Amino acid sequence: MSAPQLPGVFADLAPLLNHWGYTAVGGLLFLEDFGVPAPGETVLIAAAVYAGAGQLNVVAVAVIAFVAAVCGDNVGYVIGRYGGHRLVTRYGRYVLLTPARVEKAEAFFVRNGGKVITVARFVEGLRQANGIVAGLSELPWRRFILFNALGAALWVGVWVTLGELAGTHIGTLYPTIQRYELYVLIGVGAVLAALVARHLLRRRQRRQERASAASPAE
Repeated sequence: MSAPQLPGVFADLAPLLNHWGYTAVGGLLFLEDFGVPAPGETVLIAAAVYAGAGQLNVVAVAVIAFVAAVCGDNVGYVIGRYGGHRLVTRYGRYVLLTPARVEKAEAFFVRNGGKVITVARFVEGLRQANGIVAGLSELPWRRFILFNALGAALWVGVWVTLGELAGTHIGTLYPTIQRYELYVLIGVGAVLAALVARHLLRRRQRRQERASAASPAE
């Protein structure tokens, strides 16, 4: 069976998967999970599609992805726990972990406790900073590894299942995606425009409220 055609951004990963296979899945996921800007989640989905089309073994993809995700987060934990804020502040910008981003993630982590480790994998930004922030917060390693493994299992399970289903029906799905791709892009663009407009409107309202509160009463 020939390699399936992948739509959109996934098509850029096809040569990588064709040449490196499981190594690409494990390597990119490992790097992404301690902050390196790598397309880990994207390559996981693409590999699952390949598995559904018979190009890779779905069990191997899932196991490699799980191990790489857990190990990557543990590297992040060690960096945060033993390197501290000083190391992250100095070198974090090279892996897109700016002080502001780390501070925001740490505040979210503190508010929500250990459970955030489980759901963080489904949130862009938190997924990459998860281990580092847990280490900075000095969360006990045993508790971290428990929630981390649970989150990795759920995250890998969801994307591998969906990707494999898509790969199994790629012959039907791909022509449909091509046919309606323009409409999907228009719809996504409209949603993004609405979100931006709402954000700008709310910011304008907050400014007006602050201006009204700061003006002297007549």
